[in-house]
Amino acid sequence: MIEYKTRGTCSRRIFFNLKEGRVYDVRFEAGCNGNLKAIGTLVEGMEAAKLISLFKNHTCGKRKTSCTAQLALALEQALHSPPAGE
Repeated sequence: MIEYKTRGTCSRRIFFNLKEGRVYDVRFEAGCNGNLKAIGTLVEGMEAAKLISLFKNHTCGKRKTSCTAQLALALEQALHSPPAGE
């Protein structure tokens, strides 16, 4: 399970698994509970690269980022980082 600490959003952390470039088990800590559960369901099994292109520049209200934009950043980081233990 990958953990990402968010910045500038109501959610505090994002947890997810990444297998062969696809995203699974997305869970947000705090934030808009119903919406974030729905996002986790909708993105299940999708290609991380596609999600990054869809979500990267989303904003929320007057914030310069959003929970989905933070997910995109988390996915980018995970894709470009060596697996744990290497």
